[in-house]
Amino acid sequence: MAPDMSVLQVILSGIFIFGINLAWYYFTSPLKSIPGPFLARFTNFWRLIDTYNGRAELTHKFLHEKYGQAVRIGPNLVSLNDPDLVRTIYSLKGDFLKSDFYTVNDSKVGNITIKTVFGIQTNEMHSQMLRPVQKLYKMGHILTLEPLVDNTINHLFRRLDELFVDASNAGTTCKIDEWMVFFAWDVIGQVTFSRSMGFLDAACDHSGYLDVSDKINDYFGVIGQLPALDHWLAKNPVWPIGPLTVDKAAAYCAEQSIARQKGVDGKYVDQKDMLDDFLELKRLNPQMIDDNTVIGYMLVNILAGADTTSIAIRAIIYFTLKNPRVYKRLQQEIDNANLSVPVAYKDAAKLPYLEAVVRESSRYFAGVGLLLERVVPASGLTLPDGTFLPPGTNVGMSAWTVHQSKKVFGEDAGSFVPERWLRYEDLETQEEYESRRSAMRQADLSFGAGKRICLGRNISILEIYKLIPSLFLTYDTSLVDPQKEWKVQNSWFVRQSDIDVRIQRRKFATV
Repeated sequence: MAPDMSVLQVILSGIFIFGINLAWYYFTSPLKSIPGPFLARFTNFWRLIDTYNGRAELTHKFLHEKYGQAVRIGPNLVSLNDPDLVRTIYSLKGDFLKSDFYTVNDSKVGNITIKTVFGIQTNEMHSQMLRPVQKLYKMGHILTLEPLVDNTINHLFRRLDELFVDASNAGTTCKIDEWMVFFAWDVIGQVTFSRSMGFLDAACDHSGYLDVSDKINDYFGVIGQLPALDHWLAKNPVWPIGPLTVDKAAAYCAEQSIARQKGVDGKYVDQKDMLDDFLELKRLNPQMIDDNTVIGYMLVNILAGADTTSIAIRAIIYFTLKNPRVYKRLQQEIDNANLSVPVAYKDAAKLPYLEAVVRESSRYFAGVGLLLERVVPASGLTLPDGTFLPPGTNVGMSAWTVHQSKKVFGEDAGSFVPERWLRYEDLETQEEYESRRSAMRQADLSFGAGKRICLGRNISILEIYKLIPSLFLTYDTSLVDPQKEWKVQNSWFVRQSDIDVRIQRRKFATV
């Protein structure tokens, strides 16, 4: 049967109109002079697919090497890598607001949408939510939680001894990547609501929360490239489609909060935790902070704190063991510092080479592997080469490209060299070193930058500076196969796996 000509005409007309619209957009877009992949000029599906493939950070590095400091990776998204722009786009004023990418991070409990400090876009709402809790995340207050971290370090080492050191288990291969995740999650449970999440005891993802967390990040990173899809998928009010997002974690946080307020959560220690602090703020500011706000605060701890910390710890361990020179120097510094386990933060913070290794690991392998998207304000943005980006353009920078700047980090920026964070004694004056170090720190996007810098960074710093020296003071650690490369999956957080090590107690370890 011959096709209905009227239907065929409608289809052809639609294709023609669509083609005309694409051509019009291509030739009239104010971003047409920005180089980048051809398909990215027309659709965000290009970057969605690239993110889905799991190594977008490498794509971004390749594109900037090919096209320069500005690359168009979406119809209205430009990736930038000039470190001089960090203080402009991520300023303390916060005039470059977060893009719709972050709305995918919102959660729903019933019919109520819960926004977190991380995902809120407007400065007014962000300041309103942040102001009451900001003091709780300052290092001075975080240090009051140090005993909870000590308990978890001791628990970790007991489990490592039982499974990989003692008696017949001596020499057993330890998947240290998994144990650092278990540790980080149990610490976050302790500091947030005085309860271990149970991963160290179980030695596995006994509750399924780690799998849920990974799926949340997979969904957020991929669907965030085209946020409108979220309303048809996970947030579909009629028939939600896709993996669980943050709803399960939000429900768990709600259960903990309700149980604490009813006095049935089983907390039996006098040590205050962050849930105590959140509920006290709710009591003092009932018109500003309600139960959903408390859940939002808890979510930021649970979903962001554990993953970013475990990624940083794994990177430090992996690159230290991959570089025997670094391992030897770090262990010598730790051995000579007269430390005891768990190492106190105040003592660890005095170790210059430890700091250099921590900073270099985060520079070389940043925990977040996608652009930190922002919206160009009404004033527009003029790039260093004179190119003007109009208001409403989405822009972003990735730590994976900014941290490769030879202008800031030196000609060896592509290598793991902790010494770059120390003074080159015979090559530079103290003043020159301080200037160079300041430039590197200003270009550091490990925790973001400016007004929206990571709220929980001090929790992560506390864990890292305590665990790393405690681990290397207690155990001789080696890679099972020094030639083997780890596996990496980037979906917002850049998760590593397959880090197999052997550990044995050091004879003089003091616990």
